[in-house]
Amino acid sequence: MMKAFSSLRSLVWCHWTMVRKKGSLILCGAFLFVAWNALLLLFLWGRPPIGRLGEGGGAEPGAGEEWGGGKAKVGGAKGLAGKVIRLAEEVESELETQKKLLKQIQSHRELWEQRKELGKRESEDTKDENNVEEPKKPQQIPAVPISHKIVDDTKIITEKHEVLMVTPPRLIMKEQEQEKEDKKITENEEGRTKPSPQIIIPILVIACDRVTVKRSLDKLIQYRPSAELYPIIVSQDCGHADTARVIGSYGSQITHISQPDLADIPVRPDHRKFQGYYKIARHYRWALNQVFNVFAYSTVVIVEDDLEMAPDFFEYFRALYPILRSDPTLWCISTWNDNGRDGLVDPGKADLLYRTDFFPGLGWMLLKEVWAELEPKWPKAFWDDWMRHPEQRKDRSCIRPEISRTITFGRKGVSLGQFFDQYLRYIKLNTEFVPFTNLDLSYLVREKYDETFEKEVYSVPLVKVEELHQGGSLKGSGPFRVQYSSRDSFKVLARNLGVMDDLKSGVPRAGYRGVVSFISRGRRIYLAPPEGWTKYDTSWS
Repeated sequence: MMKAFSSLRSLVWCHWTMVRKKGSLILCGAFLFVAWNALLLLFLWGRPPIGRLGEGGGAEPGAGEEWGGGKAKVGGAKGLAGKVIRLAEEVESELETQKKLLKQIQSHRELWEQRKELGKRESEDTKDENNVEEPKKPQQIPAVPISHKIVDDTKIITEKHEVLMVTPPRLIMKEQEQEKEDKKITENEEGRTKPSPQIIIPILVIACDRVTVKRSLDKLIQYRPSAELYPIIVSQDCGHADTARVIGSYGSQITHISQPDLADIPVRPDHRKFQGYYKIARHYRWALNQVFNVFAYSTVVIVEDDLEMAPDFFEYFRALYPILRSDPTLWCISTWNDNGRDGLVDPGKADLLYRTDFFPGLGWMLLKEVWAELEPKWPKAFWDDWMRHPEQRKDRSCIRPEISRTITFGRKGVSLGQFFDQYLRYIKLNTEFVPFTNLDLSYLVREKYDETFEKEVYSVPLVKVEELHQGGSLKGSGPFRVQYSSRDSFKVLARNLGVMDDLKSGVPRAGYRGVVSFISRGRRIYLAPPEGWTKYDTSWS
């Protein structure tokens, strides 16, 4: 009988496993209920009647021998009662096991529903891609935000702003699947211009003590097309309680993590006024390690808490990710044009994109492989200028737009408003949604871009800056080229034409191969070095 009991129990477990894979909680519970009651009936029917335990059992007078005196009767009764109690305990134990199984099924129900919903969306995306004969890509399951509770998957301990996170095996598997898909993009030439709807692109918001982070988060959530494909992670430094409450008010729409080390950083006496820059660099390092090493994503878009986004912010990064992944001469995608002031850009060219040798920042995409290269030597302060050094750039470029997809509204900060009143407050934010994922962006790949770019720049008329001013003798709508030959001549011409005149390691803002492209009085102008340019002079800084 016990063998039959064990076999039936194994059958119940086997069937429960099959039902679990199908994700049917109702069928699973019904089957367990019926099976367990059948099991109890079989067990009870298989026992002899009370008082007869078989031949020679001596449990009933006449069954083999007469019961003895009072002691024998009492002993027999106690033995029977003990067996009944043991049976009841076994039943109670099995019922408790059944209860635990049902609780475990219920705890995973939410996760199953998320996977089912994502799978349905991805199936629709895959069907659309198959219509244009694109190879099917593996399904991606997004990381569940920290705020979600998953039994035995993720352990999070928070105490006094300290956050300990253990990487779930599911996230590691997700990363491996995503890396396989990334490899397919690299091997497939068409992947350079076709977006991959399966790639998860997290948005990392670097926050500190600005309660106005609400403005950034509101725009991100407003324009975000999918919470699964674009999870928002807000990393907060400073321990500012009011800002933490604002971030926490978004609940499960975002994931809120806190940089645990709030102590001042030892610096030399003349750098005490730069303590804020040291803390920002520390925060960036910690936050990016969380994104890549804890959440296990393969790419990230970094924004700060004082940026507002354009309607096509997510579309922009979705379309450009394959190019960043496939072209080794690129190392970032940025939404920022340093010379993007109204009047310096063409409002009719919202879809125009450029390569630039100047690291723009202010809304930019980074790959995990590049972070693995930068993290071991990450600077203690002034991380953005450090990124512009030749040792980090390694002759690689970024993509930037004609019209910025972010603007900054944070005049107050560690930079004390540097450039804000003169330049940043006048940056034009794109308001037109450009369907970048439907455009052919292969012209941005270096082999194609360089040839076309040089021909375009050096085939246009060379003019003097005086001719461009109002009242000048220059006729025509352009484009035109203005030439500089030294650091000083570049700065004079840049100031004269209204573009930013500073250089970092010899690279002008928004420049590519030394050329800065912008609009002046309605005409396209190329501020360029002499033809035959080969490299930047790092002494021009």
